[in-house]
Amino acid sequence: MWKQSTPKLDLLELMETRSLLPNSRCIVLRSTGPVFSSGHDLTQLAAPSSPDTRRTIFSRSNSLMLLLATSSVPVIASVDGLATAAGCRLVAACHIAFCTQNSEFATPGVNIGLFCSTAGVQVGRAVNRKLALDMLISGERISAATALRGGLVSRVLPSSQELRRETERIATLIAGNSSAFVKLGIDNFNRQMTMPLVEAADVSSEAMVKNLSLEDGYEGLEAFLNKRDPSWKE
Repeated sequence: MWKQSTPKLDLLELMETRSLLPNSRCIVLRSTGPVFSSGHDLTQLAAPSSPDTRRTIFSRSNSLMLLLATSSVPVIASVDGLATAAGCRLVAACHIAFCTQNSEFATPGVNIGLFCSTAGVQVGRAVNRKLALDMLISGERISAATALRGGLVSRVLPSSQELRRETERIATLIAGNSSAFVKLGIDNFNRQMTMPLVEAADVSSEAMVKNLSLEDGYEGLEAFLNKRDPSWKE
């Protein structure tokens, strides 16, 4: 069942209070109009203020991006338009990202005197190093095709209508699985990606063992082997 949140709500507050999460199996971020997200309010950043005030602005942004990246509920960015600066970082922070073929992405701060250093945190971990530095140093936009090749997005759709259909199809597919082992799997993936190869393999083996001990893990295998639909508890 789809629940659409009003854009007047603060996404960071929603994620922090988990008001979106208790019964959510998948979160989709999308927008209306030609811009998915343009990032920070530049008039706010340009206004005279103390370093501490500016630190607070970037701290809030960091908190949101980290909550998205570490969320055990899958988050899909559904991009139909332009994503720049912190908006591009937002796309990179999500677990999955789809876009239309006309969408573009950029970290253009370098061209207006403010290098997109914080955007580079997520972008630099989502795409290859050369592409990340190209985007950060040149500030030029990249196409949906380049974003797909570089790893910033996972699927490119030919139209807005097809983007919406594919986003909702995949979100529904994800929501149809048990949240118990999806959350376990995402948490393990994030954890093992920071580890050396051997340690990551050991930790992931333990995650598989834990998955098998879950009631829904057992139910899934039993249903598959007996050729029936599973009946999830979570």
